[in-house]
Amino acid sequence: MLWSDIGDSLRRVALGFGFATVVGVPVGLALGWYPAMNQVVNPVLQVLRPISPIAWIPIAIIFFGVGDRAAIFLIFLAAFFPIVVACISGVSSVPAIFRRAGRNFGLSPVHILSKVIFPAALPQILIGLRLALGVSWLVVVAAEMIAVDSGLGYLVIDSRNSGKRYDLVVGAMLIIGLIGLALDTGIRRLEKIRSVRWGFRHGS
Repeated sequence: MLWSDIGDSLRRVALGFGFATVVGVPVGLALGWYPAMNQVVNPVLQVLRPISPIAWIPIAIIFFGVGDRAAIFLIFLAAFFPIVVACISGVSSVPAIFRRAGRNFGLSPVHILSKVIFPAALPQILIGLRLALGVSWLVVVAAEMIAVDSGLGYLVIDSRNSGKRYDLVVGAMLIIGLIGLALDTGIRRLEKIRSVRWGFRHGS
């Protein structure tokens, strides 16, 4: 049962964080690339971003019911905003000379963004992904205590409520911490790749 709970928690994080990355990176790159669009969208981001994902639990349950979809939605929200903000900041911080050089070589705007701007902004984007992954792991535990009936978060609350098995509570907490450390270590290794660290991707 423990391995099943671990697998359920990791699966929910993988789906929620994965969706947030697939959606958030292009959105952040587009907003960073088009400042006028960013000025329009930024107020909405700044209103929604400070809202804790935990505050969305009642709404998630109303729309998705009690189950995986509610937890995955909460994880998506938790990861989406840090990823978007990191992408916007990464693109905005790339020196303008990079864009001019791309234009001088005849690159289209799409190629400049994908082959020049994105590699240069990648170190900062990875920092945002790392923060988003950490928040996602925190949120899945909280969501599982309320919105689902499996996972490490559910194990913690269920062990406390049924029989006051505080040994299981502490054990689950330790596992949560160790998995969080492993996830952080894994994404830190990506940051240490030389082509990423220098904001440059080899090849075409």
